[in-house]
Amino acid sequence: MRGRNHLVIMAGGAGTRFWPMSTQDNPKQFVDVMGCGRTLLQLTYDRFGGIVPVENVWVVTSAKYADKVYEQLPDIPVGNVLLEPCRRNTAPCIAYVSWKIKSVDPKANIVVTPSDHIVVNVPEFQRVVRSALGFVAESDAIVTLGMKPNRPETGYGYIQADLSYSTARNKEIYRVDSFKEKPDVDTARKYIMQKNFFWNAGIFIWNVSTIVNAFRVYQPALSAIFEDMLPVYGTEAEQKLIDERFPLCENISVDYAILEKAEEIYVFPAEFGWSDLGTWGSLLQNMEKDSYGNACTGSSISLYETSGSVVHTDTLRRVVVQGLEGFIVAEKDGTLLICRLSEEQRIRQFSE
Repeated sequence: MRGRNHLVIMAGGAGTRFWPMSTQDNPKQFVDVMGCGRTLLQLTYDRFGGIVPVENVWVVTSAKYADKVYEQLPDIPVGNVLLEPCRRNTAPCIAYVSWKIKSVDPKANIVVTPSDHIVVNVPEFQRVVRSALGFVAESDAIVTLGMKPNRPETGYGYIQADLSYSTARNKEIYRVDSFKEKPDVDTARKYIMQKNFFWNAGIFIWNVSTIVNAFRVYQPALSAIFEDMLPVYGTEAEQKLIDERFPLCENISVDYAILEKAEEIYVFPAEFGWSDLGTWGSLLQNMEKDSYGNACTGSSISLYETSGSVVHTDTLRRVVVQGLEGFIVAEKDGTLLICRLSEEQRIRQFSE
């Protein structure tokens, strides 16, 4: 079954959680939230260097973000940027790109990743991905990466693994017992005490024939939409048909559509400094901080009597902050946000 490696980056999300830095017109995956000179989309692409050749990199995004993808990832072939006419969650997105890849490489091994996560230890990440790709190349397995939890996190789904024995082909990969929804804090504490629960990172690895067959079995209506399009992939008729048929797809995640139903489902527990950057608080956790726990991005920022805060400015030439504890100070294109980190959920209404 061994084939070439392909990368699928899902980049169609609205991504407004870092308002005003990110908006519906400029979601977080297209923003340099880390202040490192590369956007989250570019960092995602970078970490697969040496694993997947550029001609095998695919990006699935909203049609309205196409220009941003072309601008930020200019080396990717134009035909490898797939445009969704509307949002329909991860299952239709993955089904579309899977049939598209199958049309050009019937034995492809595929890793699917979100575009807006960060990884601190890239060498370890690459080791894990290479190992998992080798595993799926020789089996009909679906592999998901499970992050070893270091706190009772309520913002992530969990994977319960059977750690009593590993697979014969790879001693680091185990069968999945079940997937768990985002828990309350008491349940999350119980999970991390049991040692066989892992955060679901939403990174999936499989062979193209495995995932296509899974869609055929568990989502026949969805698979029929993209199976019927096999003659037009790569032609001028493709986008027109996608614009017509994609809105007919059920709005469903790949977790519900496939993973919770599949028989050959496995988890690769890993530790490589992963975060989905879902909040300003998670950004603060993952950025370099000063001795008072502050993280800053901007040209000239001075802090006095300030601790545990994140300051992110874009156009202001000079910022001075005094007397804040646990705050967000964020500026973008003339919009300024000053908010307690503990209250950031309440300011989401302004990002709409």
